[in-house]
Amino acid sequence: MKPETLAIHSGNLIKSATGDVTSPISLSTTFLRDEHGNYPGGHMYSRVSNPNRNALEKVLTELEKGQDACAFSSGNTAGMAVFQALKPGSHIIAPDDMYWGFKKQLQSIFADTLTFDFIDLTDTAQIEAYIKPNTVLIWAETPSNPLLKITDIAVLAEISTKHGLIFACDSTFASPSLQNPLLLGADLVMHSTTKYIGGHSDVLGGALITAKKDAFWEKIRNIQQIGGAVPSPFDCFLLLRSLKTLAYRMQGHSSNGLTLARFLEKHPNVEAVYYPGLSSHPDHKIASKQMSAFGGMLSILVKGGAEQARAMVNKVRLFAQATSLGGVESLIEHRASVEGPDTKTPQNLVRISAGLEHIDDLIADLEQALA
Repeated sequence: MKPETLAIHSGNLIKSATGDVTSPISLSTTFLRDEHGNYPGGHMYSRVSNPNRNALEKVLTELEKGQDACAFSSGNTAGMAVFQALKPGSHIIAPDDMYWGFKKQLQSIFADTLTFDFIDLTDTAQIEAYIKPNTVLIWAETPSNPLLKITDIAVLAEISTKHGLIFACDSTFASPSLQNPLLLGADLVMHSTTKYIGGHSDVLGGALITAKKDAFWEKIRNIQQIGGAVPSPFDCFLLLRSLKTLAYRMQGHSSNGLTLARFLEKHPNVEAVYYPGLSSHPDHKIASKQMSAFGGMLSILVKGGAEQARAMVNKVRLFAQATSLGGVESLIEHRASVEGPDTKTPQNLVRISAGLEHIDDLIADLEQALA
């Protein structure tokens, strides 16, 4: 089946006596044992498994063309599960433009157990120079947050295979509808399901999908089940609901994102636009090779500095000034002020999540805010 069909039908695992077309929410935290002590319904305790979570993991596995998936209570806990599964003393190669939440994890929570280098992964020629005897993982993020850098997934997969490394790819900005890193050679793909997969700014979640069920994956599954950072049945229900429209929402996000990028690229008060769908983007050819469309995320540099950038985000009327992305409503944010004083993000950078409003209204709002 095609992805649009899989998203609608693959998750309908739960059969009820009333013949529900949409899978009902299974709220029970514990499940019956039979006279032999077995679990005839296939579930023991909802931290270990739940019908709604199983359905969500099945759909994500099929959409990403993997072998298995683990759903988590947030994107941060999904990424953390990978870091937790590494042996103490392991070395990680990560992108210099890494989502600040993961960067903070490595620099604080894992500072005493793991070592890491943050490098420009778009310069693939330099990567092997950073591989050490204890290097275990290459973590990529493409498109990256917030500079929209594009990493060549296939090239990193070749390097990882050559050196026997695990290759994980954060594909949150793309979603399974626009990019499938596992098909390009990645071992793991990560999503903050809060974003495009949830798509309505009303559910928190994360997920990992694996290309193979190996010993490292079993460690991650164990962390999920024993650690217990799992989404609730209702969260899984909401994500399954949203996945059914993901492909069509991404068409709208991508169309609006590209149109806004082209508009902003010509605006006299914009210094630069970061969007991989623009032919002016330095990695446009790579993005075109590994993405079917370019999504709704873009960043701009407002001329004049931080003061002008803050003034611009304070003048919008339709865009919501808020953290996060991927919802049906358009969001805007002065990113450096969120990331803190040690951020490397330019002080005049404004990150935009193009929603599904009419494009003319979005352009009009940005036009008056930049005036």
